[in-house]
Amino acid sequence: MNPLDNHTIQCPYCGEWFEVVLDATMLGDEYIEDCQVCCRPILFFVTEASGELIVSVRTEND
Repeated sequence: MNPLDNHTIQCPYCGEWFEVVLDATMLGDEYIEDCQVCCRPILFFVTEASGELIVSVRTEND
C-alpha cells in the first residue's frame, strides 16, 4: 500500500467535490481539514479495506 493516496471527496457542507491526499499512517484516526471551497472544517476518518484506503467525511456536528 502506498503511504500517500489521492482521493476525491464531497464536502458535507457545500457539496463541492475536491481532491485530498490521505496518509496511510493515519489509519483509524480522525482529523480535521478545511474544505478547499467553503473553508468549513470537515472531520475525516481513514480506514483500510482490501489494501485500499477508505475515507469517510462528516461535519463537526454530526
